[in-house]
Amino acid sequence: MAIQINIQETPNPNSIKINTNQTLFEGPRSTSLKKGDATDHPLASALLGIEGIDNIFGIKDFVTVSKTEDADWDTIIPLVEEAFQTVYA
Repeated sequence: MAIQINIQETPNPNSIKINTNQTLFEGPRSTSLKKGDATDHPLASALLGIEGIDNIFGIKDFVTVSKTEDADWDTIIPLVEEAFQTVYA
């Protein structure tokens, strides 16, 4: 089954929340990573590799993606969607 994502705005204009129909992060603990952090998690690695993304926070079936102040969501969101489709193809 292909992954379905639902992107939502947050009160922080530099962050979006992405809900999915699949478990992204296993276990009861959250995952919080910044640009440059080492990770073997395929989605986290793909998201942090996108120019303009500063950090991510994920648990279970959602991830919050935060961008740098000068980055533009219109450029980043298609790359985020592509990362999900690539990792969960």
